This record gives sequence, structure tokens and C-alpha cells, in this order.
Amino acid sequence: MASRSAPPPDEQTSFIEDERGFFAEQLTKPKAIKKPASMGDDEPGAHYHGHRERLKTKYREHGDTGLADYEILELLLFRSIPRRDTKPLAKALIARFGTLAGVLGAPLGLLQEVKGVGEAVALDLKLVATVGHRMLKSELRGKQVLSSWSSVIDYCHAIMAYEPREQFRILFLDKRNALIADEVQGHGTVDHTPVYPREVVRRALELSATAIILVHNHPSGDPTPSRADIDMTKTIVDTAKPLGITVHDHIIIGKDGHVSLKGLRLI
Repeated sequence: MASRSAPPPDEQTSFIEDERGFFAEQLTKPKAIKKPASMGDDEPGAHYHGHRERLKTKYREHGDTGLADYEILELLLFRSIPRRDTKPLAKALIARFGTLAGVLGAPLGLLQEVKGVGEAVALDLKLVATVGHRMLKSELRGKQVLSSWSSVIDYCHAIMAYEPREQFRILFLDKRNALIADEVQGHGTVDHTPVYPREVVRRALELSATAIILVHNHPSGDPTPSRADIDMTKTIVDTAKPLGITVHDHIIIGKDGHVSLKGLRLI
């Protein structure tokens, strides 16, 4: 094997200096620390990405029938929280408020008491609830309310059942029993709302309403009418009747159902 001649002295010196410089640089240069997958929720390979895709596929193929309440809530939270696993938060919300309807009906302040729910997430959830309320209310527009009674109950339940305080609402109707206006006349405490029959009748006259439906909620969840509820209803009926205004019903809304005073033959 042919021997290889040594490089000239000047080239040997230059080579040795280059090598020393290279190794010195490697020793002083800090090594990049690889970030573990668990340290970043926005990593392309984060564990929840596959779960999200599976859940979306499940919804795409089967609609809401194949999903539990917490999974529907997960799908909503994907939009608000794109870089975090939302399954634990969805389950925490259901555990706190009982149902999906309970979560969407909860006040902003109570939603934000759940760890992981900031103002932006709470507002997004309330926006979804508002869209649902508007859809239900649109079912009443231009229709005879008395012939769409299930729509009336669905709307009142959605908008009032989860209110933390009593709310007194009136549906004002024209001579065809079509909805003219839907107004909240007062807020109260957890078990009482002050109602002034003359103010109820005055507002009906302002709107040229010929009939009204009274609605209020019981935050306790039990829609059974109290003695005060019955007496107040009779006073409004007696005040409205001489002025040609009919009180069709007084509906009391609870989380688990409703009661009609007309159905109980109390009107």
C-alpha cells in the first residue's frame, strides 16, 4: 500500500488550529433541550388531537344521538380552547351543573367558578345558549301561541329554568293570540318577586294587547305554586278583566318541569 506523504509544516499548524477551534466551540455551545410532548398542549402530537378527530367523526356520522352531554360540550369547547384537552373540563361542568342545559343556563359568574373556565369560555357558552333561546322564540313569532303551547313551554323552560333568582315574565298577545312582546317585568330573590298588577295591566294597554300569559320561575326547582302565587294571579285577573284583557294562564317553571295554574283550575 502506497504511503501518504505528510503535509507541509504550515498546513499541519493550520489544521491543528482548526480542529482545536471546532472542539472548543462544541464544548462551549449549549445543547438544545428537547421539549417533552407533555410540556406543550399545542404540540402536533399531543394526545388529545386523535380524540378530537374521533369525536368529530362520531358526530359527523351519527349526529348528537351517539354522543353524551359531556361530549357535546367537548365539541363546543374545542372552539374556545384549541390547545388543551377539554374532556376533563366538560365533565367538571356537567358535574357542577347537572346537565348540558344546566351548564348553558348557568350565570356567567357561576361558570367562571369552575377551574379552567375564564370569561371568554363563559361568554362562548352563554352565546350558544342565546342562539338556542332565539331559535325557540322564533317558533312563536307570527303564530297563535295557544295552538303552539309546547313551543311556549320549551321557550320558557329554556330561558328561565336555570335562573338563580325569581324572574317574572309576561307574554303579550294580540286579538289573534299572536305574540306581540315578551318582557321581563321584574327580578326578585331566590323565592320572591314583587309584582304590581296595575303595572302589568298598564303595560298591556300600552302594547294594545288583548291577552297575556304570566310566567315565573322557582329557582328551587319545584314548580308547585305558593299561596302568594295564587293570590297574585287572581288579583291580576280581576284587574285586567274589566279592561278587556284576558289572562290565559300563569305558568311556573322549575328545573324538572312546569305547572299551569289554568291546568290546576286556579284561573
